Amino acid sequence: MRNSLRFIGRLLGGLVVVLLVVGVAFANLGPEFGGKPTKEQKLAYAKSGHYRDGEFQNLIPTTLMTDGSTFSVLWRFLFSKPERTTPNAPLPMQRLDSLSITRKTTDMLRVTWFGHSASLVEIGGRNILLDPMLSIKMGPLSWVTPRRYNPILPISAEQLPPIDAVLISHDHYDHLDYKTILRLKDKVAHFYVPLGVGAHLLAWGVAPEKVQELDWNDSIQLPGLTIVSMPARHFSGRGLTNRNSTSWSSWVLKSATKRVFYSGDGGYGPHFQTIGAKHGPFDLALMECGQYDRQWAEIHMMPEQTVQAAVDVRTRVLMPVHWGAFTEANHPWDEPVNRATAEAARRQLPITTPRLGQPITVGVGPLPQEHWWQ
Repeated sequence: MRNSLRFIGRLLGGLVVVLLVVGVAFANLGPEFGGKPTKEQKLAYAKSGHYRDGEFQNLIPTTLMTDGSTFSVLWRFLFSKPERTTPNAPLPMQRLDSLSITRKTTDMLRVTWFGHSASLVEIGGRNILLDPMLSIKMGPLSWVTPRRYNPILPISAEQLPPIDAVLISHDHYDHLDYKTILRLKDKVAHFYVPLGVGAHLLAWGVAPEKVQELDWNDSIQLPGLTIVSMPARHFSGRGLTNRNSTSWSSWVLKSATKRVFYSGDGGYGPHFQTIGAKHGPFDLALMECGQYDRQWAEIHMMPEQTVQAAVDVRTRVLMPVHWGAFTEANHPWDEPVNRATAEAARRQLPITTPRLGQPITVGVGPLPQEHWWQ
C-alpha cells in the first residue's frame, strides 16, 4: 500500500513538472504571449521611479489577493457560480460601418462602446481607439478563457475608419488582443502604450515608428489633441513568468473644447483625485465597472467605488465600461451596471448607458440612459 501511494505521488509530481515545462515552453513560443523588453529598456524603466527588482509598482501598496488564494477563486469561478453570470441571449447592439462614424467636426465628442473596454473616441477631429479587444475568443487557450456573449461585434476591425491612435491601458488579454492588433496595425497611425508593452506590438509586426511607450505623466501632442498617460492601480502579465514586467496606465484626452478620461483597469485610490485636480473637469469618463471580487478588492473597483472615482476625477458624465462582453468574475453579468446606476442616482451624478455599438455625442441632446440590459 505504501509503495502504491509513493508511486502515485511520484506520478502526480512528474505530471506537474511536465505540465509546468510544457506551459513555460508554450509561453515562450506562442505568439499570443508577445515580446519581452530588452535589458537596456529595463535599465531605463528604473528611472521611472515605479520599477524595482524587475517589476513595475503601484503608487500605494497593492495586494493582488486580499482574501483567500488564487486556487479558491478559481474553484468558486468553476464550481460555485451564482445565477446569471452570463446573459440568456446575445445582447442588443447597433451594427455600424465606417461611413456611419466618419462624419465629424473638431469640436465634436462622440464615443462608441463595443463591449468590455473597447471604445472609439472621436475628439478634436481624431479617431482614438481604446483597448481594442475585438475578438470573440480571448487569449492563447480560448477553450479555457471566457467567450464573448455576442457571436459578432457591432463592427469588425477591418470596417473601422483610419485610426489616429490606439491607446492600451495594460497587457492583459481582455485589453490587448493579438488577433485584433494584427487586423488593425496597418490602419493605425500611432500606438501609445505603457512602459514595456511596446515589446508585444513589435513582436506582432507593428512598425517600430508607430509604437511609443509613455511613462505616467508623459504626454503626446497630435494636431488638435493632447494625450496624457496617467497612473492606475493594477498589475500586468501575459504568461507564467512575466508578472508586472510591463506597466499599466489610465489616459487623458484633451482637445481645445472637450476632455475625456479613461480609467483602464484598477482598484480605487488617491490617484483619481490627483487626476481630477490636474486635468479635470472632464466632459465624459469611461470608468472600469465590472469583473470585481472581494478577494481582489485592491486591483478592481466595486461599482460604488467606480462612481466615487468618477466624482474624484470631476467628470460631468460617467460611462461604465469593462462589462457587457465577458464573464471574468463571480458576480451576475449585469450587477455592475445595476449597482453603478443606482449609486450614480444617489450621488446625483449623470450616467450614460448606451447599447453596444450605439454612438453617443456628448453635449448634443440627452444621452442614452435606458436600462436595456433588463
